[in-house]
Amino acid sequence: AGPRSGPFRAGELALAEVPRKNNWTLKVMCRLAAEAVLSSPGGLLPHRDIIGQLPGQMLRTSAGKRLLLRRPSLDEYVLLMPRGATIAYPKDVSALLMMMDIHPGDIVLETGSGSGAMSLFLSRAVGPKGRVLSYEIREDHHNLAKKNYRHWRSAWDIGHTDEWPDNVEFILKDISTAAADLKSVTLDAVVLDMLNPQCALPVVHPSLKQGGVCAVYLANITQVIDLLARIRSCKLPFLCERIIEVTHRSWSVLPA
Repeated sequence: AGPRSGPFRAGELALAEVPRKNNWTLKVMCRLAAEAVLSSPGGLLPHRDIIGQLPGQMLRTSAGKRLLLRRPSLDEYVLLMPRGATIAYPKDVSALLMMMDIHPGDIVLETGSGSGAMSLFLSRAVGPKGRVLSYEIREDHHNLAKKNYRHWRSAWDIGHTDEWPDNVEFILKDISTAAADLKSVTLDAVVLDMLNPQCALPVVHPSLKQGGVCAVYLANITQVIDLLARIRSCKLPFLCERIIEVTHRSWSVLPA
């Protein structure tokens, strides 16, 4: 990721922080356009008043409320972008990336593009010389993931001095039928975010390099038990290293 450069420009993303009661902040994201208006609980703010301003400034709405305007981080974007499927949350994605030990230049496969959250984080992790293969069985999720990825890249390119890499290949296909596609591919890591990951394991393991990591994102421990049972019954060459739950606790510090 290259350095941020200069003031806001039309076509890029802006994030407004709206102060709320009890020290809470509401975040509103918009794509800047000269004739558009940002609507928030604190009032209206024309985009033309934002364009040309440097991020990090406080601007006043039509109601006189002050808003902090800045560029959204990637985790803020994936939490606020349109979603069809439940996203992989940034706190979980961070743990997955560490467990998989992703490096720039790696080739990574993910199953379950969903809304594109994992794809974006993987795209940044593998860098311009890396590659992400993202399989999705549902056409609506496939199209939304591509759209969210494209919107982030285009906004990034406007507001930064370097380009976001175009390194994700979104594939509309059931991973269980993709064995032939993967014969000539050597994968550094695999991440499975799907209802039945045990169906994907026999397909992906021949392409996963010796010692490569397969991370599985599951919603509950019952699914974990089913997955481990399938690995044992099918004698698949996988070793379960860790099963973790990632918790995130927010603190509010106020003057006494």
